[in-house]
Amino acid sequence: MFVNAKKIFLIFTFNLSLFLILMIGIQNSSNSKKVNLILEETVSLPVSFIVGISFISGSIIGSFINFNSRD
Repeated sequence: MFVNAKKIFLIFTFNLSLFLILMIGIQNSSNSKKVNLILEETVSLPVSFIVGISFISGSIIGSFINFNSRD
């Protein structure tokens, strides 16, 4: 249980720091695009924000995948 709590804390801390760096980095971003969803479009978002959030969400999801079936 302690290992799982430690792992979750490290994942949360790492991804939160990536998010804060992302927010600081996109302050002067001028390239904005809309994301086409199935039924709607999103508001204009900076391209760096879209790429950064995709990377962070992939990092969170990938952190919980266990490839060792014996653990």
